[in-house]
Amino acid sequence: MSAAIEVMRHHRSIRKFTEQALSADQIEAIMASAQAASSSSFLQASAVIRVTDPELRTQVMALCGNQPYIGGAAEFWVFCADFHRHLQWVPEARTGFAEQLLIGAIDTALMGQNALTAAESLGLGGVFIGAVRNQPFELCALLELPKGVIPLFGLCLGYPAQDPEPKPRLPASLMFCENGYPARFDEGQMQAYDEQVQQYYRTRTGGNKDMSWTGQIGETLAKEARPFMLEFLHRQGFCLR
Repeated sequence: MSAAIEVMRHHRSIRKFTEQALSADQIEAIMASAQAASSSSFLQASAVIRVTDPELRTQVMALCGNQPYIGGAAEFWVFCADFHRHLQWVPEARTGFAEQLLIGAIDTALMGQNALTAAESLGLGGVFIGAVRNQPFELCALLELPKGVIPLFGLCLGYPAQDPEPKPRLPASLMFCENGYPARFDEGQMQAYDEQVQQYYRTRTGGNKDMSWTGQIGETLAKEARPFMLEFLHRQGFCLR
């Protein structure tokens, strides 16, 4: 098995970091790896804000639920979908289409995954932060994001100060389908996976969390998350048509 596959298969989210900074060479290598990701129609519809100012990092952390690893990581980057740059150089370009949101989100997610995989290959760790979308209006003002730019997720990077076990993923047979989508997934496999996840949480939390994967689905999807998101997208010039 290749070294690249080993790195990807042993991914863990790291939320505790040492105080050691990343070198300039490491940062440059991670950035170059992120930029090497595939891009739809070569639009390169992404921008990344590297938050290095301590006070600004504290303010961003406050908008993201005060998750302490945002402040504790050596690096914190905010990945954004970006069509503002296109309009700067090609003012007649037509933007605001729903498909462009998908392009920007997909391009940026591919960049983010490349960045994290590159970091992990260097012995670093990281965790993605979806909470940058908790207060997007305020975050846009704080990071001076113009119309045509939306923050999608953050990424903490640094030297790990913990060694968690990998979180169990769905069996491949419940995710990879051949020649079409099945009428019904196997209930027995689902039950076995539920039990595996439940045991994982019990072990990781010392018995403080006892939840199956389907239980987590029910809790997470019980209500609409971030109901302000469509208004925010419209304000930033996305999904207008």
